[in-house]
Amino acid sequence: MIRRIAVLLVCVLVMSGCGGGAHMFAVQAVAAGVPSLAPFFDEKQGLGQDADIRSMPVRGTLQQGDTPGLYGGTKKPTICDVAKLKRFLTDPANHQKAVAWSSVLGITTDRIPAYLDRLTPVLLRHDTLVQNHDYKKGKATPFNSLLQSGIAILVDEQGEPAAKCSCGNPLRPFKGDAGRISVKFADGNKKWNGYEPTSVVAVRPAPRTMERLALVDVDDPDRGITRPVGTTGKRDTTFDTRQRHAVPNLMGTTFGEARRHLVNSGLAVGYAGSASPPDDARVTASDPPAGTELRFGQYVMLSVADGTSGGASRGVTSTPPAPTTSAPTQGPPTSTAPPSTPSTSTPPTSSAPTSSPPPSTPPPTSEPPPSSSAPSSASATTSAATTGSTSLVTSSPPTSAPVTSSAPVASSVPVTSSVPITTDPVTGTPAATET
Repeated sequence: MIRRIAVLLVCVLVMSGCGGGAHMFAVQAVAAGVPSLAPFFDEKQGLGQDADIRSMPVRGTLQQGDTPGLYGGTKKPTICDVAKLKRFLTDPANHQKAVAWSSVLGITTDRIPAYLDRLTPVLLRHDTLVQNHDYKKGKATPFNSLLQSGIAILVDEQGEPAAKCSCGNPLRPFKGDAGRISVKFADGNKKWNGYEPTSVVAVRPAPRTMERLALVDVDDPDRGITRPVGTTGKRDTTFDTRQRHAVPNLMGTTFGEARRHLVNSGLAVGYAGSASPPDDARVTASDPPAGTELRFGQYVMLSVADGTSGGASRGVTSTPPAPTTSAPTQGPPTSTAPPSTPSTSTPPTSSAPTSSPPPSTPPPTSEPPPSSSAPSSASATTSAATTGSTSLVTSSPPTSAPVTSSAPVASSVPVTSSVPITTDPVTGTPAATET
């Protein structure tokens, strides 16, 4: 009898996934406004300030840093004091911390000032997975964490989280499976209102560096903020996130090409599940279909030929997003690419992808995007003329090739930005548990 029980237990353990197939990644919750237990920087000195924002739903857990609607902003100048962080890390008295901080980001201490000059303060609009770092015993100690929406961070030129503003802790990409996380709420970080595993996102770097970020004002979602990379708000301009932009004709294009066309149109890429389809997978359908007019940052769900569906059958009806901040949050998401004004020549719904570049004037770009990334004629959303550096590089469609920055082009009243995420929560989100 004992032998039978032992054999039965072994079978149960094997079938339950003890072989590693069901491995969960432990993640520590980090709530907005809660001080870190082992920060690099004394948070009482006001290095950064978080906001009260409810996490927006996502459609596809892995999103690139130039995704329209990813980040938010505010007119308040207290989100992140980059100059103060620079003084702290360059002070000889803090050399040991500077060494630990720079080692996480792969730079030397002498490059810290130049590196910080290229970072841009934003507010998270989604609960975001990152590899965080505490400062313990003279070293940077890494740990996986889930940052609550509303936390102020610094992002690099590809839209990737680089540092948490309030404590200066360096951030790197989450290295686990975003679909298999176990979130631990402890050390004062109680489960926040509105937490939903389906609203969790992990950020991957944009394929190209950006010149501008298109943010959604968390206090007024109908207003977008165009912020040049490396600035903290003094050169901000605004645009109208309510401006409608036509979904390009993406039939027959690759997933990578479709993504570029959508970003250049100020729209976000949606798909089911926690893993995006391969870039070379052929798009067979989009939901909503080509020609549908959406606000800045709204999702377009893609299905690809290999059967990996982006969820077209689960139509992403571009309904306005649920409020994500203490202020109205149903406004557009903070995407990195501003939408151009809906082109009158809405792309046909034929299966052949349009290849002609949008007729609008593209905003300045830091570097020309690959020829394959030229936005389809369907996405011929004219990017609003922006004042100087206010045009969104990655999002406004260039005349010859898509711009590589994320800030929307804005004229006297910029309207070429992308609409915030206004769709329902992602249909395929990471299965997350919390303890």
